[in-house]
Amino acid sequence: MTILHSLILGIIEGLTEFLPVSSTFHLITASRLLGLTQTEFISLFEVVIQSGAILSLLFIYTKTLLHNSRLLSLTIISFVPTAILGGLLYPIIKGTFFLNSSLQLSVFIAIGLVFFLLEALLARKHLVLHYELADLTNQHAVLIGFAQALAIIPGVSRSGIVLIIMLLLGYRRDESARYTFLLSIPTILAASALDLYQGRHLFIGSSPYFLPLLIGFVSAFITAYFVVHWLLLFLRTHTLRLFAWYRLIVGTLLAL
Repeated sequence: MTILHSLILGIIEGLTEFLPVSSTFHLITASRLLGLTQTEFISLFEVVIQSGAILSLLFIYTKTLLHNSRLLSLTIISFVPTAILGGLLYPIIKGTFFLNSSLQLSVFIAIGLVFFLLEALLARKHLVLHYELADLTNQHAVLIGFAQALAIIPGVSRSGIVLIIMLLLGYRRDESARYTFLLSIPTILAASALDLYQGRHLFIGSSPYFLPLLIGFVSAFITAYFVVHWLLLFLRTHTLRLFAWYRLIVGTLLAL
């Protein structure tokens, strides 16, 4: 891996981790296009840049969670089913979806079509968005947690599936996005911590790659920090159609 590779992948992680477009799908696809094979170091690198992205959320939302005990408890309630279901399904999903480009593309495009369907239902008033995070219930938090667990499938997107379930439940787009950010803190921290622990032996031989790791981490952190702010502003006045079109166009081009 070169310095340029680490910069590109770090920026891609920062751009896609919190947008409803699936960072895992983008990292897998970008690595293939860059000619990078999936080695133990690449796996370590992906965890490190994901940690850079989540650090940006800690900068933004730690104070919010510490000063809002109810929101913190709801976030934990949502995290528990994600951890349980995700842990049970991960070995199966990794052995199937992570190695099958056709399945990944199909899921990537399918979620875009779901975005189109949701926005059509909203435009025709079959769905109404009237809830805010202050209205979030324990029952809804549990449903959101189970839905988020499906994001272990490459192409689904953690933020994408949370937005889908929260829109179906009637929560405003920007409020839904804010909850995806809050929920991603324990979710990604737990996943990254587990991956780092399982791959701790890799750090022994990773010193020659310190600079690529650092560049990937910093670029992911900076990019994600600005993306989080942008997405909240965007969803206050816009729909998910932009991301639906993006999934449809990119998925079709990659399939071709």
